[in-house]
Amino acid sequence: MPLRPALLAAFVCLCPLLAVAEDWPQWMGPQRDNVWRESGIIDAFPAEGPRILWRTPVAGGYSGPAVANGRVYLTDYVTDDEVQVDNFNRGSFSGSERVLCLDQATGKVLWKHEYPVTYGISYPSGPRCTPTISEGKVYTLGAEGHLFCFDAMSGAVQWSQNLPQTYNAKTPLWGYAAHPLIDGPQLIVIAGGNGSHAVALNKQTGKEIWRHGNASEQGYSPPSIIEAGGVRQLILLHPSALESVNPETGEAYWSFDYEATNGSVIMTPVHHGNLLYGGGFKQKNILVELDQSTPTAEVLWQDERKMGLSPVNVQPFVEAGTMYGFDEDGALYGVELSSGKRLWKSTAPLQTERPLRTGTAFMVRNGKNVWMFTEQGDLLITRLTSEGYEEIDRAKVIEPTNVAFGRRVVWAAPAWAGGRAYLRNDKECICVELSTR
Repeated sequence: MPLRPALLAAFVCLCPLLAVAEDWPQWMGPQRDNVWRESGIIDAFPAEGPRILWRTPVAGGYSGPAVANGRVYLTDYVTDDEVQVDNFNRGSFSGSERVLCLDQATGKVLWKHEYPVTYGISYPSGPRCTPTISEGKVYTLGAEGHLFCFDAMSGAVQWSQNLPQTYNAKTPLWGYAAHPLIDGPQLIVIAGGNGSHAVALNKQTGKEIWRHGNASEQGYSPPSIIEAGGVRQLILLHPSALESVNPETGEAYWSFDYEATNGSVIMTPVHHGNLLYGGGFKQKNILVELDQSTPTAEVLWQDERKMGLSPVNVQPFVEAGTMYGFDEDGALYGVELSSGKRLWKSTAPLQTERPLRTGTAFMVRNGKNVWMFTEQGDLLITRLTSEGYEEIDRAKVIEPTNVAFGRRVVWAAPAWAGGRAYLRNDKECICVELSTR
């Protein structure tokens, strides 16, 4: 039956709103690029601050939420041990990791899965990896390498693996933190062990498809896939090399030696044009030029002091040839990617006169604005250009509940979906309204 004119008009008016709503089903969003593509997002906060739509109690963790199909997924660690410790040593901590599924509209817990885990890692407050949702399944990776595939609706376990046991690997000092990557029928994970630094698993069954490479240890850099040289390339940055492999077979295209200080390499390499950049702790940086017609590359510069970035918690991004990111010194920089020249530096996002060691503010782009979520629990609306940093507005939304370098912090990347931000600390997950609607 034809729609009545009034109903048809209402439907037409609603269509643009429905079209721009977007899930955040994995680390860094739908396209894994930290771009929030929804429209109708505020440019400034209300005078009374943004509205908190719901709050749900959770336990400890550094893992961000993921949002898909009306549900919010996150992981945490429940323990009676004192795990908010500021150190670089391995200890032993007993507790349980949990996977929680919340109703996106209300925050109500719909299902949870809990399993015992003894942590032997530094910074043992909880899991690091954001859940990944794909085709009705949710994949989680715990801090000690417990990998699960769940039915996203019911929470039923479809398959699981213990990566250190399966691949005879040692958990890295700061835990498994490289977010798994869905590629078609595959789930690509950083496993470790002899010949199995990266492995591709059938995402439906968990059975291995291929394995690749050796590294001194896993590192913390999530895998990524780029298009270059006429082929798709899986990029792996780890404490021993920057590598490119065929994502369908695990066979190598090219590799360059790289030595990460203390195994600390965390960022996913950023790809812009024919350039690929990676940076780790203590200015261990590398810029390569990708061949345009074949899957080969050459190093342009490497391990240059006071060039590029050495990111810790925050993934940088490149726009119009300028890379923006937080360095290990906690300051925000604008960097000319091709030369590595630092164009400007700012401590304003974290409101400090001097940089904070590993100061953290997670960044996401939305239109002309760059949103940030700082370790102090502030949401910022900013603009970044090659000329510098501009702050438009800021609002306190959640308390820092963990500790690092003698200060209180919250180190968990938000999800941005449906005109809202989903944030967590070690006590609660909250939903913050950011839509103009």
